[in-house]
Amino acid sequence: RVLLVESGGGSVQAGGSLRLSCAVSGYTFNHNCMGWFRQAPGKEREGVAAVYTAIGGTYYADSVKGRFTISQDSVENTMYLQMNSLKPEDTAMYYCAADRTLAWDGIRCRGFNPLDYTDWGQGTQVTVSS
Repeated sequence: RVLLVESGGGSVQAGGSLRLSCAVSGYTFNHNCMGWFRQAPGKEREGVAAVYTAIGGTYYADSVKGRFTISQDSVENTMYLQMNSLKPEDTAMYYCAADRTLAWDGIRCRGFNPLDYTDWGQGTQVTVSS
């Protein structure tokens, strides 16, 4: 059974930082897409960052470029999202996700299509106050 467990959410003031973690068990994602999505109340789920695990290629939504960094630790089977210079509009529930479909390049990852992802964590809340 594949299990993704997020941690690290919380409340910060604008300009602050948070680091989200996603611990993965039950599967080793070697040639796959993994990513972070977020969903604010009344809005659709949107992708913010993704990584193509085979080579570590990373992709970001324009709204977070230069502020967020996605990374993976293959030994610990954990994915991270470092979020700096947080803004109130970053407030949302953040989900980590993984796609068990084998990917031979990063094209699939940068599409940020939630329907492509087969496994999801339970979410962790991030709240940024002004």
